[in-house]
Amino acid sequence: MKSSTNSQHLPPGPKGHFLVGILPEYQRNPLGFLSNCTKNYGDIVYLPGLIPSYLLNHPDLIEEMLVKKQQNLVKSQLGSIVKPLLGNGLLMSEGEFWKKQRHLINPAFHHARIATYSQVMVDYTQKMLTTWQDGEIRDIHHDMMNLTLAIAAKTLFGSQVDRDMDTIERAIKITLKQFDTHSTNLLLFLLPDWIPTPDNLRFHNAVKQIDTIIYRLIQEHRASGQETDDLLSMLLNLQAEDGTRMSDKQVRDEVMTFILAGHETTALVLSWAWYLLAKHPEVEAKLITELQTVLAGRTPDLSDLRQLRYTEWVILETMRLYPPVWAIPRTVKNDCEIGGYPVKKGHGLLACQWIVHRDSRWFSDPDTFNPERWDNDFAKSLPTFAYFPFGGGSRICIGKAFAMMEASVVLATIAQNYRFTLVDQQSVEPWASLTLRPQQPIRVCLHKR
Repeated sequence: MKSSTNSQHLPPGPKGHFLVGILPEYQRNPLGFLSNCTKNYGDIVYLPGLIPSYLLNHPDLIEEMLVKKQQNLVKSQLGSIVKPLLGNGLLMSEGEFWKKQRHLINPAFHHARIATYSQVMVDYTQKMLTTWQDGEIRDIHHDMMNLTLAIAAKTLFGSQVDRDMDTIERAIKITLKQFDTHSTNLLLFLLPDWIPTPDNLRFHNAVKQIDTIIYRLIQEHRASGQETDDLLSMLLNLQAEDGTRMSDKQVRDEVMTFILAGHETTALVLSWAWYLLAKHPEVEAKLITELQTVLAGRTPDLSDLRQLRYTEWVILETMRLYPPVWAIPRTVKNDCEIGGYPVKKGHGLLACQWIVHRDSRWFSDPDTFNPERWDNDFAKSLPTFAYFPFGGGSRICIGKAFAMMEASVVLATIAQNYRFTLVDQQSVEPWASLTLRPQQPIRVCLHKR
């Protein structure tokens, strides 16, 4: 990558429409459009539009954005879609308040703390497996969404949430549908959420239902006076250096953030992993060999994860090809330079995992599903931001260790009991919404081992 000061020039890029820029082409096929821009224009691409933006396709530029120049950037305006649900939780907060919250909440996601939840992950996976039957056809993405939501709710609230799971599941599906439609349609994105359209009314009613449950559980926890082993109890008892604790509203925002961000992304990793394993039986065979050698038929526990190296490689390679968070947008709050080009306040920056993870400069045969590429400390040989499924810099995902543990435990538990074949050898395309979802159900036939 060449870097120079280009004070009078913009980076190369598509011309776009004089009013709406590249929006029509982008909305038709975001992944294809951005990939073509990278192929045609290189490591930094100017994208004209209502919000002029810069697409960054080199690890050094992404490091500049997420680390070196982060003080000049804020979360993208796309965040306004999820703000009514997530409030001022870690995913949405900024500046000194975010720093205080991150420092305060870090202990809740310490390795020693989250290690206690591995058995919850096994138990809920086994509970799901009791509902499956040999030869049955299922939508594996639907099942993984329900499973990871149940695990997230259990680790957050303990046994108190069991009676509310049906309500939570229905409400979460409504909110995710709202995010999908508004993030991919400019008119809906620009439409204020307070306008009483049928979709907005359904969305706000769903948020209200979840809020009612969360605030009730907060009050029950406070009233009991007991410290339990769930995350909600720990959040309520965290104390800042100045002696203050989080308000009920802030606890609610952090809980909502974990429910949403903590279940969907892991569900997507697992869904895409099952899809890839079904398409690559030779990889699945190596996975099963490892599970048989290490586990010999028993369920995995935390002490097994270090030995399940191939299982981890499958997860790492799945996130390379199908990163749940497929791009990271930022908005410039102070004029600065990126890659030697001046970037003005209000302009956008976009780092795209989908593109960088498939760059042949960093990954040989980049479109091939090859878990073994992660052997021999391959990750250490990569530039820092050639692979960043959990983001990077100070805002790297706080739940990274939790997500990796959950994906490994669930994958190992299910794979020992079932293998999957794709119905009609279907090919599933990714859909670039706020996350990278399958465009259609991933329909698999279950085969009991």
